[in-house]
Amino acid sequence: MNSTLRDLIDHQLWADAQHWEAIEAHAAQRAFVWVVSDRSTAFVRSAPYGSASIADLRAFARGSHERIVGCRDGVSDARLADAIEIPRWFGFKEPPLTITVGEALTQMAMHSQWHRGQNATRLRELGAQPPTVDLIAWYWKGRPSARL
Repeated sequence: MNSTLRDLIDHQLWADAQHWEAIEAHAAQRAFVWVVSDRSTAFVRSAPYGSASIADLRAFARGSHERIVGCRDGVSDARLADAIEIPRWFGFKEPPLTITVGEALTQMAMHSQWHRGQNATRLRELGAQPPTVDLIAWYWKGRPSARL
């Protein structure tokens, strides 16, 4: 597989894992705030994502990462040029969207960057410090693997 595309995918996995660490740390911060408060109300363990717990969401993300690694390792250089049609339910109706496998994998990695930016903004709003996960930081750290 193209080395730049491989780097983008591997960076995505690592950066996502770094964000999960920050999100879980913020959830722990809420517990510590309760512990040091007057405890006049019961501590409510909550997740900001409806009924799913942080652990459930992280397990879901871990399964997604496993699928991404399988895909990354199973796509040959020749396959990167193959055309694929994006299903209409992605939101691209007329005209239909046809892109290459390489373009789709690049979009996957870049779309994840978009959501990490949203996460970083929300973490800051909540008083947490999001991790630095720029691609250049990943290169500087020696291309660490994801530990999700």
